[in-house]
Amino acid sequence: MSIRVRFAPSPTGYLHIGGARTALYNYLFAKANGGQFIVRVEDTDQERSSKEYEVEQLADLKWLGIDYDIGPGKEDEFGPYRQSERLDIYKAEALKLVEQGKAFYDFCSEEELEQMREKSMSEGAPAYTGKWREPKHWDEAKARIANGEKAPIRFLAPEKDYTFEDKVRGEVTFPKGMVGDFVILRSNEMPVYNFCNVVDDHMHKITHVIRGEDHVNNTLRQLMIYEALEAKPPIFAHVSLLIGKDRQKLSKRHGATSVTLYKEESYLPQALANYLCLLGWSHPDEKDIFGLEELYEVFNLDRFSKSHAIYDTEKLKWMNGQHLKNSSDEVIVKDLEGHVSHGHFFHKQNAEWKQKCVALYKEKIDLYSEFETQLDQYVLDENVEFSDEAKEALSWETTPQIREYLVERLNEAQASFIQEQDLADWMNYCKKELKIKGKPLFMGFRVLLTGQNHGPDLKVLISLTPVHILKKRLEKAGK
Repeated sequence: MSIRVRFAPSPTGYLHIGGARTALYNYLFAKANGGQFIVRVEDTDQERSSKEYEVEQLADLKWLGIDYDIGPGKEDEFGPYRQSERLDIYKAEALKLVEQGKAFYDFCSEEELEQMREKSMSEGAPAYTGKWREPKHWDEAKARIANGEKAPIRFLAPEKDYTFEDKVRGEVTFPKGMVGDFVILRSNEMPVYNFCNVVDDHMHKITHVIRGEDHVNNTLRQLMIYEALEAKPPIFAHVSLLIGKDRQKLSKRHGATSVTLYKEESYLPQALANYLCLLGWSHPDEKDIFGLEELYEVFNLDRFSKSHAIYDTEKLKWMNGQHLKNSSDEVIVKDLEGHVSHGHFFHKQNAEWKQKCVALYKEKIDLYSEFETQLDQYVLDENVEFSDEAKEALSWETTPQIREYLVERLNEAQASFIQEQDLADWMNYCKKELKIKGKPLFMGFRVLLTGQNHGPDLKVLISLTPVHILKKRLEKAGK
């Protein structure tokens, strides 16, 4: 059996991280089984759907490393893959069910439907009890349709139990009577979600449906429709929902909820994909940090958890830092072009300086957006504020001696930057000739040249700092 899975986004907004995780699981399952990953755009919500959102969502998937095999722009013989282009198909399938006596036209008024709903809520009766479900009225309904009247088509729900085997939740049974007759095609001929979902999955040859557990209840109606279409249902896997640390459904109060916002906040796509993958699924080797390509041979449906997955932005940020640290300096330099302000000091330096700077700071940041802050604080800040501990170091009797010596050396400097060896030579001179050793020597140099009592490797840091900045700091330290 050739594996075919799908991700079916609705282009009514930006790609939610929960949807991105669903897409990721389907993509990885297809890759692991030599199958095909399909994107089907569910754009039947005419008022809210937009082409702009579709383009943005597909771009976000590609940014995450998820490239679909079949879908819009990559059609095969089972397409099209936009539901708005399949309306004639849904209508034809609904009419077949009417002719087969498995669905019927419903001419009940809104007032009658409301009375049924109220009775259903108070007595626990079936939600729909209208006369049009009775075969003796079907010819009348068809005649009214033939005369140009409009009416929705309702599915005639069988009164029996339905059971399916879920790859995550095990056996799931729906006892009879859980749902009444439901609409599959509205009076304006727009299909209802559960109907077009089944028609598409059947015609698109979908073998497995991996989706969120909030769709479990939809499965009952879908199983009924599969049965009516005489089609074999796919294998279902309903993965756990994402919740915040407060154990509430994930929302904006828990942080960014769209992939687009994480792109804007300078997260790495491989880090976000890595993190999303582990929200409900575990690596067989218990690895936390990996690239998607590492999962192509190990991903399966047996390692999903039934428990809700807690979305923790701090854990995501840490994971982003791990991926950043594993990136080459050359790659980071290239990526920083878009994350450091245009015209910033960083952009004006040569490749060697940039790579050296990246090597120094990539161990200290988790996001590209933090790089410029670090650079400004430790390399470019000439108006440093001395902490109490730094001021204490400035008060030592040896510190003014070091300062006087450094002023002389920097005044002699011809280049814009000093070299690491220069600093080593200067420290060696103070140690041998001025007899300054240990903490007074090292702390004295650091406080005078950086304004800080701690920080990155001093030799590297000073070689990256412009001489005129170092002079300003020495000047302030002497006041």
